[in-house]
Amino acid sequence: MAHIVLLGSTGSIGTQAIDIVRRNPDRFRLVALGAGGGNVELLAAQALELGVEAVGVARASTAQDLQLAFYAEAAKRGYATGEFRIPKILAGPQAMTELAEWPCDVVLNGVVGSLGLAPTLAALRAGRRLALANKESLVAGGPLVRRVAKAGQITPVDSEHSALFQCLLSGAPKEVRRLVLTASGGAFRGRRREELANVTVEEALKHPTWDMGPVVTINSATLVNKALEVIEAHELFGVSYDDIEVMVHPQSVLHSLVEFVDGSTMAQASPPDMRLPIALALGWPDRVPDAAPAVDWTLAHNWELRPLDNEAFPAVELAKSAGRAGGCQPAIFNAANEECVSAFAQGRLPFLAIVDTVAEILSAEPGFGEPGTVEDVLAAESWARRRAHELIEQKGD
Repeated sequence: MAHIVLLGSTGSIGTQAIDIVRRNPDRFRLVALGAGGGNVELLAAQALELGVEAVGVARASTAQDLQLAFYAEAAKRGYATGEFRIPKILAGPQAMTELAEWPCDVVLNGVVGSLGLAPTLAALRAGRRLALANKESLVAGGPLVRRVAKAGQITPVDSEHSALFQCLLSGAPKEVRRLVLTASGGAFRGRRREELANVTVEEALKHPTWDMGPVVTINSATLVNKALEVIEAHELFGVSYDDIEVMVHPQSVLHSLVEFVDGSTMAQASPPDMRLPIALALGWPDRVPDAAPAVDWTLAHNWELRPLDNEAFPAVELAKSAGRAGGCQPAIFNAANEECVSAFAQGRLPFLAIVDTVAEILSAEPGFGEPGTVEDVLAAESWARRRAHELIEQKGD
């Protein structure tokens, strides 16, 4: 049985991971849960149901709220005083990092944002196998992760990287010619650049395939989500940026492909359901039966693959440029984009200005160099956010 620490338990990745654990009690046991602290009621319910040893919240101010939520949840379940045990509660900025070092077999890092970098490093240093769903760990902290991760220690959770991970098993590293990441194309797939000048926030939030949060959905519309995944793929698999391509695949069934030197291409296919890559990452090297529905092979299928229009959606090429430059450029790319997306969502920045502003910020980077610590990464991100605010204000004048 695999003992699991789940970070980000109240988010989308976390709740789906818990569904997998519920359905496979003979294979998985959750020993600790961590969350930001925005939904202590759900966190308390999860912890009592699963009987975990510890829970953590990143916001210290929510510790008392979490304790009260435990009592409320216990009362709801009909427990009398003394009939239930409250797990150890960790609170504050270090809570996730402490949980990442908790005795276990696997740490699933589903934390959102740069808050996930320190727990990633802690889990790796503690020798845990890391099921990684936190993009920032590799996008912003790639050089830090490379220094501490051992071969095979990280199992990716993103559907695209899980697909690449599986396809790469078909050949030796020297036999790989290129990686092909597939993209749904987002809300504006097929549109030319001039057709994107006046699009609205409401239009950007209408994703044709996935039900995601507003930031991820807007990132999908700009293709920044795929740009970040290109950086992740480079960090995970050590493949040159020149050998990583992106193609638009509207059906979201082919999750990525690997081309080998003999001309063959391997693809991983499944209906869009994150429970499959989550289950694979938790159970690796074994698969979890019926983790998610399979493709129905009794039906006819039409699956399209189209080249990406880099003029309309320049984010992928911009991310490759940042990745080649190295140092803190990928961290700056990510942080600047977050601020620009927020400004667009508030009506303070046009859609096309999101990636254009990120490019402007990257070109003005003062030279942070290769990060040696988490603090180095955070300093670069802080500069990027300040510069983004300045440019956004200027563009709004």
